[in-house]
Amino acid sequence: MVSQPLHPPARPWAFWYKPALFVLVAVIGLYYVKWSPYYLKSFVAADSHSIGGSIINDHPDSPLMAALAYAQVYFLAIWKAAVLAVILGSMVQVLIPRDWLLRVFGKAGFGSTLRGGLFALPGMMCSCCAAPVAAGLRRQKVSVGAALAFWIANPVLNPATLIFMGFVLGWQFTALRLVAGVVLVLGVSLFAQHISRPEALPEAAVEAVEATGETDPGSLLGRWMRTLWQLFWTTIPIYIVAVLVLGAARVWLFPHGAGLMGDGWALLIPLAIIGTMFVIPTAAEIPIVQTLMNLGLGLAPSVALLMTLPSVSLPSLLMLRKSFDRRVLATVALLTMLVGVISGAVGAWLL
Repeated sequence: MVSQPLHPPARPWAFWYKPALFVLVAVIGLYYVKWSPYYLKSFVAADSHSIGGSIINDHPDSPLMAALAYAQVYFLAIWKAAVLAVILGSMVQVLIPRDWLLRVFGKAGFGSTLRGGLFALPGMMCSCCAAPVAAGLRRQKVSVGAALAFWIANPVLNPATLIFMGFVLGWQFTALRLVAGVVLVLGVSLFAQHISRPEALPEAAVEAVEATGETDPGSLLGRWMRTLWQLFWTTIPIYIVAVLVLGAARVWLFPHGAGLMGDGWALLIPLAIIGTMFVIPTAAEIPIVQTLMNLGLGLAPSVALLMTLPSVSLPSLLMLRKSFDRRVLATVALLTMLVGVISGAVGAWLL
């Protein structure tokens, strides 16, 4: 008589359906929010050499009206991507096995950081929309470098933005943005990983999840709803407030008259700082810089804005305040400004 096993082996679908569900939601969501609209927008950019007007040049004399008007334009542009980002940031915590994430992104080093940057390319999100997903990855204990690379690469190395930039501003701008963007994504992420506190570093992959059973009790739907609410509450309210504040501050942050432009070297560092802190939707740096250059802004500050405006922002930094050490976030902001200044100087020399 052959004894039966006490615990029959799990059916394959019971292990794979969660990751498959995550991929399905991601593909459908990104196609609807990003891939299809950007594909159509690329033809507009090629035909008209424009993707729209600047979103920072209205209500220059009224901070309150500027705040409300900018918030309306901004959130109408990004709300679909923001909703998708919160959904994906919560789903990555409940649908993707943690040992999978740690095998790919868990070890601090160049390999996981590079994979984090590559993982970001299909997302094509702005820094604020990428932040909830980066926060979800950090809650799963992926490395600082990998999570930062994912966060920064989403806006900086966005393939659609690079194509729009080529059609609107010229392919030399795209080439400079691509090279400087790779340096920014990998260099800043690796340096921030290096200076992060030891307790912020994950344990070796797999060892941290040797027992791969479910540690969070309750149904899948219940766990996802709790995770979704926690992620929403720690990221979105402060995000909305910060966008309103920056919308009002844009009255003083950006030059509006041709007389304020000149050759632009004096504006290089100030605009690199402003670009790092300010918040924009995906690819909005292109019409902003196009408008300012038409008003006479020099190449150096223009390139600095092209690098810093999409990379990070004050709202996205605040959204990730619980996911990264403060020293790490401060380092990311300062190094982004530095890359912007260097890129501006190189751009003025080469372009």
